[in-house]
Amino acid sequence: MSAKSGPGGLKIFSGTSHPELAHLIARRLGLPLGSSTIETLPSGEVSVTFHESVREADVYIVATASSMETSTNGSLMELCIMAHTLRIASARRITAVVPHFPYARQDKKDKSRAPITAKLVANMMVRAAGIDHVITMDLHASQIQGFFDIPVDKLYAEPTMLQYLKMTMGREIKNAVIVSPDAGGAKRASSMATALDLSFALFHKERKKANEIARMVLVGDVKDKTAILIDDMADTCGTLALAAKHLLTGGAKQVLALVTHGILSGPALKVLTESRIEKLIVTNSIPQSGHKAGCAKVKEIDVSHVLAEAVRRSYYGESVSALFSQVPYTEASTPVGFPGSPIQP
Repeated sequence: MSAKSGPGGLKIFSGTSHPELAHLIARRLGLPLGSSTIETLPSGEVSVTFHESVREADVYIVATASSMETSTNGSLMELCIMAHTLRIASARRITAVVPHFPYARQDKKDKSRAPITAKLVANMMVRAAGIDHVITMDLHASQIQGFFDIPVDKLYAEPTMLQYLKMTMGREIKNAVIVSPDAGGAKRASSMATALDLSFALFHKERKKANEIARMVLVGDVKDKTAILIDDMADTCGTLALAAKHLLTGGAKQVLALVTHGILSGPALKVLTESRIEKLIVTNSIPQSGHKAGCAKVKEIDVSHVLAEAVRRSYYGESVSALFSQVPYTEASTPVGFPGSPIQP
């Protein structure tokens, strides 16, 4: 069965938060992007119109948080309205492809009268909008999957990042050390260190409040090595800049940073430019063209191939677990609706 066969076939639509990523995913699947219009009315309300039939179709909506093009709240509202529209237009299944999940850091009640907004977002997507399935990448906390009563496929940027390091660092990678900027990211960083057969270090940090670090203590040896900081997201870059300073003080030769979600809000680009980080490598889970224009240190890795393969496997009812440890392919596909998998079992 091709991607265009079946009762309604496979259709991909995009919100306004990251149309470039949606086009890349559709291109890799050999499909045209679905035709739709999203308008913000003078009253501030969002109006959504689909220009093609979606009856009995398997529909995928690409939307992300923290985009420079669309606010997180705007993107979330677009997603919910699009899903609701598709539901009452008789779509067979609706999948939200949300590389950067909105409000992922508000995943627990860490102080009195604090909201668990990530749970609220999950309820909005499922109970209110009627979404059947979610595909996301590198959640800030894995327990967010438990907020949903529907299937959630959490993909990982790690295989693509490992491939990037091997291709760009050459022999220098043998003299590197993987560093987690906090204890919460230790599992992610240690996994990459094991895959590369490198040593591992981490920082213990104490926060005064969100985005403000009080103290950082380095645990591990980085002397005369290239330190590679690994994290799931970079917001104001304060943590990464401070970590780089401590690493160089501790004897590291140079500091690189690999981050899945490059939010880079507020003073982030100024902080990054003035920091001693050589390069900040981020994925395109969030649009990065504006960030790259504002700071030459920002480099981008494409993960559309991972998301496209997850969509393909989901459509054909195949397991996505191979994507947790392997890079599916690197070039865009040309056939329309390829049924074969580029990953061999």
